[in-house]
Amino acid sequence: MKTFATALALLTSVEAGLRFPCSTLTIQRLDPVVQPGSLPAAHVHHIVGGNAFNSTMTGDVGARATCTTCQMANDFSNYWTAVLYFKHPTNGSYHRVPVVPVQPLLGGSNGAQGGLTVYYTQFDLSKDNLKTQPVKSFQPGFRMTVGSPTKSGKPQTGLRYQCIQGSNRQFPELTDFPPKPCTGGIFTTHHFPACWDGVNLDSPDHQSHMYNTISSDGFTNAPACPSTHPVRMPQVTYETTWDTTKFNSLWPSGGPNPFVWSFEGTAAGTHADYMFGWKGDELQKAMNKSECFYDGCGSITKQAMTTANQCTVKDFVGEVTDGWLDKLPGQ
Repeated sequence: MKTFATALALLTSVEAGLRFPCSTLTIQRLDPVVQPGSLPAAHVHHIVGGNAFNSTMTGDVGARATCTTCQMANDFSNYWTAVLYFKHPTNGSYHRVPVVPVQPLLGGSNGAQGGLTVYYTQFDLSKDNLKTQPVKSFQPGFRMTVGSPTKSGKPQTGLRYQCIQGSNRQFPELTDFPPKPCTGGIFTTHHFPACWDGVNLDSPDHQSHMYNTISSDGFTNAPACPSTHPVRMPQVTYETTWDTTKFNSLWPSGGPNPFVWSFEGTAAGTHADYMFGWKGDELQKAMNKSECFYDGCGSITKQAMTTANQCTVKDFVGEVTDGWLDKLPGQ
């Protein structure tokens, strides 16, 4: 099956966008976008990025952070998703599923611990089209979400699952958890919308200030932005590898999927949050570069992942989120 490495090999001199790993910063019941000030928030999240992260975050996050778990040294943004749990098929207890770095990593990226991989693309994964479609960077104070924990049925386009068999991600992408054990884990993807209203850094539902024109899965160009949301922004994407392999022996043959999100949710409720925190105009400079991939033609300062891994935040909530639990935190 086609892997990311295979896809890269097919791209020659027209690769476009950024791709970099961020190690895990913390796993806590906090959500400063949807539930600002709530300590704790409703369910557990897996968070990466800058150390300004806390229960309440306003204004210029990048100006307050002093370190980041991301490879791009001046990216103090925060990126987070709900956490995956294994629900024991017989006794109903829960165990948090660990995350491992997305593979393969790119040059100088080795050493990431857990975390997720972040993309900022200008058009799609193979071209930027900047002559006809300039991309404007997010602004200090900007935030958004994609997906919803209350969603039922199937998640929207761009929020997908893949079974990893061995080291290969299986295609096509799925709208639900894989129906049988995966030897290499479960891979999740969160594609954010790319059209901004040009005015609001947030909105009451954290989504209305953006407009989702994405109509197909994968790293495809989002169709043109509407007049209500005319400003083209970078297309942000998260990729996460959940190491479900340790639970395969506990999944009864032919039994239903035993994995749930940290809000006791099904696959449709997958969601993610983004809070912009790049220093200065570094992201804009990278988005202005034509036909560059990974580090914006070298325009971005990188740090060793051994340095990134030293960035931490305190435990604000003080509750157990790992090991076998009788119930999910907050439930």
